[in-house]
Amino acid sequence: MFSAFSSIDYRSIRANSPAETAVKRLNGIGEVLSGLDISAIHTQDDMTRALWTLDTADKCIRMILTEFRTAPAKEQVVREAKRLVDLIELARDESRTIATATGF
Repeated sequence: MFSAFSSIDYRSIRANSPAETAVKRLNGIGEVLSGLDISAIHTQDDMTRALWTLDTADKCIRMILTEFRTAPAKEQVVREAKRLVDLIELARDESRTIATATGF
């Protein structure tokens, strides 16, 4: 999972603008989140790991938004960040459903 994070900054170096750099970083976070399979949660440890991943991704997204809030074309960054945050919230909702059903 962490190898996806290590490649984010490398790819961002090739960006043409600050907004493109931010979007590339957000896409890297999206790659990590796409590997998260909520339906594979079977234990409390699985649940803890999934929630930790979601929380970390959320914090990274907020840091990127803060760093690039004054960049030109920031609307593109905000749009991509909002899409990821919405997906994180959906995954959290699914996690809560699983936790309720399994008694975690």
